[in-house]
Amino acid sequence: MTSLQTYLPTIGRIFMAIIFILAGLGKIPAIEGNVGYMEAFGVPGILIWPTIIVEVVGGILLLVGFKARWAAAALAAFTLIAALIFHTNFADQMEMTAFLKNLAITGGLLYVIAYGAGALSVDGRRA
Repeated sequence: MTSLQTYLPTIGRIFMAIIFILAGLGKIPAIEGNVGYMEAFGVPGILIWPTIIVEVVGGILLLVGFKARWAAAALAAFTLIAALIFHTNFADQMEMTAFLKNLAITGGLLYVIAYGAGALSVDGRRA
């Protein structure tokens, strides 16, 4: 295994995990606004807490590489669903960019599902 194969999966996992952890934690101080945003798209506001839990817990699992394939699968499904619900107004350039960003993140998560968390992870140490 080359050093790139050792370190790059870890760096990629960290980059993806940061997005989810910060997004989940960032919803808490502005929870009413986030509930309103969700409800404007027909999503029940009560789902804000499961959303936060998926983002934060899934992000932490991805960060440390514990049960990373399962965490990546949950986050990939979550991200794709979020893209399809919240970012399909392609007439708005920002929404199209958000949609494509979500697709790219989902693509990165698919790599974790396919190849695992990498050597520098809890899963890698257990293998």
